[in-house]
Amino acid sequence: MRPDGRLPHELRRLAFQRRYTDAPLGSVLSSAGRTKVLCTVTVEDTVPAFLLNTNKGWLTAEYAMLPGSTGGRKPRERGGRPDARALEIGRLIGRSLRAAVDTGRFPGRTINVDCDVLQADGGTRTTAINGAMVALTDALRTMEQRNWLRGTAAQALATTIGAMSVGLLRGETIVDLCYEEDSRAEVDLNVVMTSDGRFVEVQGGAERGAFTQAQLDQMVGAARTALADVFALQQKALAGPLPADE
Repeated sequence: MRPDGRLPHELRRLAFQRRYTDAPLGSVLSSAGRTKVLCTVTVEDTVPAFLLNTNKGWLTAEYAMLPGSTGGRKPRERGGRPDARALEIGRLIGRSLRAAVDTGRFPGRTINVDCDVLQADGGTRTTAINGAMVALTDALRTMEQRNWLRGTAAQALATTIGAMSVGLLRGETIVDLCYEEDSRAEVDLNVVMTSDGRFVEVQGGAERGAFTQAQLDQMVGAARTALADVFALQQKALAGPLPADE
């Protein structure tokens, strides 16, 4: 029995609360059980030097855990050595979302995606990617309204991106691991896919011992199945209008 009573293939309660804050072009509170990540999207009229005069835009992402997101205070970065884990996850989020967009639709502009963990209980990077995809869609729709795109938001989005954690715990394949499960798993993988079934990234490894090809195939298959629910929830969240100003 899992700590919260779920079956091996069952997800935690996923939710995407759009327009969580007003200032960004896209803002989503992404929740997976007790894990909560604020995903915001802003746009700058500039691109990195390597993209100058290329008629393309850019998308980049940053990730951080806020001080009160865990049981013990998470120190803020204040110069010196950067948080290597945060940098790695930020790059993962950026790579994942760049697979979703046609950067030629917003030449000369950089889309900035910020994912800040408000509360962590496992799966923060996958929760960030799933929520950031919703926030990015809202941002592109706003860019279309402001004539900041060549074409439409739908044309700028090549696909939808989703991410899922999956692991082996006591030899059993389970999806969407909470922290208690993640800390005890023999194998922990994070799978990022497109809604049409292509892989963007598979990362992870064994924490104890090793695993077989058959176990890897089973874990990836379980993640693919679980992601069908994620994509459906993303589309459901985006189907309605943005919440009105209060």
